[in-house]
Order: sequence, then C-alpha cells, then structure tokens
Amino acid sequence: MGKPLVAILSGAGVSTDSGIPDYRGPNGLWRRDPDAEKLVTYEYYMGDPEIRRRSWRMRRESGALRARPNAAHRAVAELEAAGVPVRVITQNVDGLHQRAGLPDRKVLELHGTAHGVVCTRCHVRGSMEEALARIEAGEEDPPCRECGGVLKPATVMFGERLDPVVLGDAVAVSKACEVFVAVGTSLQVQPAAGLAGVAADHGARLIIVNAEPTPYDELADEVVREPIGTALPRLLRDLREGAV
Repeated sequence: MGKPLVAILSGAGVSTDSGIPDYRGPNGLWRRDPDAEKLVTYEYYMGDPEIRRRSWRMRRESGALRARPNAAHRAVAELEAAGVPVRVITQNVDGLHQRAGLPDRKVLELHGTAHGVVCTRCHVRGSMEEALARIEAGEEDPPCRECGGVLKPATVMFGERLDPVVLGDAVAVSKACEVFVAVGTSLQVQPAAGLAGVAADHGARLIIVNAEPTPYDELADEVVREPIGTALPRLLRDLREGAV
C-alpha cells in the first residue's frame, strides 16, 4: 500500500507568522483600509494611473518579497521530504512554500505569484524585483519594456479569472486525495473554497485549521482552532506517523 495523497489548501493565515498580513481576519488589510482593495482590483488598476502608482508604492514598501518561511511552511516541506505524497494548493502569492523547500511542481498557485510581473498587452513576463528597481529609480508606473503596455503583478486580481489549467489541476488533486487539509483560509472565496467540498464529496478526510469558523466546518471530520504555527506542525507530524 502506498502512502495516502495529502492535499493542503493554504490561505493567508499560513503566512501571517512570516509578517504578511491576512485580508479578511479581525486585523486584516481590507478591514483596516477598505480602499486598499481597489489596488488589487483589475478594473480600477487598469483604468486609473493613480491607483497603479499607489499599488507599486505599496509593493515597494511592503517587504513581503523578503519574508521568510515559518513553522507551518517548514512542516509541509518536511512532510513531503519524509516521502508522503503532498500537493499544496495555495491562495497565497508569496512563494514561501517553495522557499521552505517544497518542489515547485508540487505547488499550485491559484492566485499567481507576487515575485513576477506580466504585461497586460503582450503578456511578456518579468521579475517583480526588476520592476521595483525601476520604481526605486523614479518610474512611478513602469510600462512594459517590450511594447509599452501596462505592467501588472503576476497575481490574479479581483475581476480576473483564475488560470483554468491551474484550477483544473487543483480540482483533480482534490478529487484524488485521501486527506484534505484546509489551513489559514476563510473558505469564503470561490472557486478555491469549493475545493474543500469537492474533496469531501470524493471521500477525503477533511481537516480545517483556522482561527475563525468557515462555511465548510460542518462537512469537516476535524476542525482545529489553535494557532497555525503549532497546530499544523503537530497535525502533519501525526499524519506522517499514521496517527491521523
């Protein structure tokens, strides 16, 4: 018998210990500054140069690209290193699962990556680091070097569709896994949230680790309300040892 496939859906709560604020929690970004949502909304971003300038300034000042993995990211990487088949489906754009040692091919980034930029006209991609260096040098809203089009972060903004290939892979993993752990996510944003239901419908053991109640709690086999930094490493250690 092979080891069961473990799928982990990770949300913003996984990265708060790394200093990256969540969005919808009690101290979340949207609650503190509702206007900030416009900075990551495609229609506002494309239609208003001032929103773009503010968006670039926010990225330059945030320090999120320098964040380091925390105990939760390391615990997931250790589970994979121990030989357990693991796939991470993440709503995060910080790349911290990979930085903790998880192979790129085992991470599905539903909302893209904050480490890259993409041209909205010719779709050429580049590095966020280079774009931020241009901001530092005085360009407030750097255009695409290839075609002069509007550059945006390689993240999925509000009002944009998820990459259908990435989403399709995430659905396939959710259907195939034997254990599905939703961690640090409010399970309120579709279609990502629906993956928990897909997994449960296909017979997976559903475990939810989150500070606040989610719409999927009643479907779950287990709900953990403890801090993620201690709860997830313990849960994954038990999984590794066959105790869950």
